[in-house]
Amino acid sequence: MTADPRRAQLRRMKAIAVAMLLAMVAGFVLSHAMGNQGVWAWVSAFCEAATVGALADWFAVVALFRHPLGLPIPHTAIIPRNKDRIADSLATFVRDHFLEPQNLLARLEVFDPAARLGQWLAQPQQSRKLARMARGWALQALDLLDERAVRESIQRFVVARLQAWDAAATAGEVLGLLTADDRHQQLLDEALKRLSRYLDGEAVKQRASELLVKHARREWPKLVGTVNLVKPVEGIADDLAERIARAVLDELNEILVEPGHPIRRDYERWLRGYIKRLRQDPELAARVARIKQELIDHPSVQDYVRGLWDQIHSALRQDLERDDGVLAGHLERSLVGLGEALGRDEALREAINQHVMGGAEKLALRLRGGVTDYIAQTVKAWDERHLVEQLELSVGRDLQYIRFNGTLVGGLIGLALHAVIVLLDRQPL
Repeated sequence: MTADPRRAQLRRMKAIAVAMLLAMVAGFVLSHAMGNQGVWAWVSAFCEAATVGALADWFAVVALFRHPLGLPIPHTAIIPRNKDRIADSLATFVRDHFLEPQNLLARLEVFDPAARLGQWLAQPQQSRKLARMARGWALQALDLLDERAVRESIQRFVVARLQAWDAAATAGEVLGLLTADDRHQQLLDEALKRLSRYLDGEAVKQRASELLVKHARREWPKLVGTVNLVKPVEGIADDLAERIARAVLDELNEILVEPGHPIRRDYERWLRGYIKRLRQDPELAARVARIKQELIDHPSVQDYVRGLWDQIHSALRQDLERDDGVLAGHLERSLVGLGEALGRDEALREAINQHVMGGAEKLALRLRGGVTDYIAQTVKAWDERHLVEQLELSVGRDLQYIRFNGTLVGGLIGLALHAVIVLLDRQPL
């Protein structure tokens, strides 16, 4: 443990004060030994008064901290004897000068915290520094989180939300939106166009031809063999597949160009009826709910929900660890923007200052009693010897100058008094 340098300084100053006192005593004794005449009379006067001054100031300094020479002299050991009163006075001083709401608000009003905050944030390096600090705090917060508890909480939350979700009603609302402004007919048109393009492809026709030949050979092998003598059955199948595809395409084109086509009407009737059932049919709603619950209980879904936190945690950590991360960049730009906004928007500054002032006033009022009691009780609970030691280490070195000054000033007063006596002796009666 490193020694407190103040102890050595205090010992040195006390040694100097004692040395001065001994020097004065030695001078007083020597002057009397030399007959106390002439210049020795002046030395005697100086040393005698300086000794008295040194002893008086030594007594005054020591009396602050302890009983001089251990004697229980009244009005000594002032600090330890009045520790409780000092504690109460210190607490009252802090309360009245630091936690007085009006004084605090006056200082804050002159400080103009919103304007100073805006000036500080408007500097990119300051916003970057603050964003870097926020990233560090966020990373520490991620490390402190109980990942198992978070994972279980997310799972419970997601599952509860899914279970509370009325899937049938939502499906009815979504399909209801599709029927607005004939969007469902547009959807049907797009599906028919895609189907037409699919059926018109050569690969599809070839596949259909192969299926026809395969089916014919399996069902009517003899007939196929007979027909093959006249014309290859593959060619017949190709022609038939082409004709079927053309017939289907013609039918699809007819549906596309005919708004009142029976298939469109059937589609319209079926879709609106299904939407109505989704909204009103308890049996269908229960069936949808069972399907939803089966999906929720599926192990793959449960594993995915449990792994959400791992994905979120990993993404957050990777982004926060990068100086050019998305979150860091967004936070930095936001802070700079806030600083610029505070610089040009007087109303915003005024609003923030009002919030700060209101919060400071409430905080000061809440802290006044608590802090006052805390300071008083803490000081009262201190060990007296420890309190005296700490105070003496803090101010004792400076108090030794009182002893130095007492020695010198006492000696000068002694010279002055001796001079007055000499002058009076020379005056004729």
